[in-house]
Amino acid sequence: MSAFDKSDPAVRATYDRLLLRVRRIGPVVAEEKNTSIHLKSRAAFAGVHPLKSRLDLNIVSAAPIADPRVVKREQISPSRYHNLVALSSPRDVDAQLVDWLKTAYELVS
Repeated sequence: MSAFDKSDPAVRATYDRLLLRVRRIGPVVAEEKNTSIHLKSRAAFAGVHPLKSRLDLNIVSAAPIADPRVVKREQISPSRYHNLVALSSPRDVDAQLVDWLKTAYELVS
């Protein structure tokens, strides 16, 4: 069983581009669960949740990311936040998103 079993092909293509771009930042382990994938260096810096027509990406940060692309922000500890970004196509994996992921990667490394 794969986390992508119920997803459209574009969702998998978006994930593939995301993983390609994230692995340029540094060593990354993609730890697949039943319904999600944790992207980890020393610890998880992002969570990927494949849905039918999009990926929900949770990015770890030290402060909330103030941008319209972030559809939900949740404080998970005094110094950590989850920032939810919905990705509909590989084009959504752009320089801004990669910058947020790089900051998250450095935060947990």
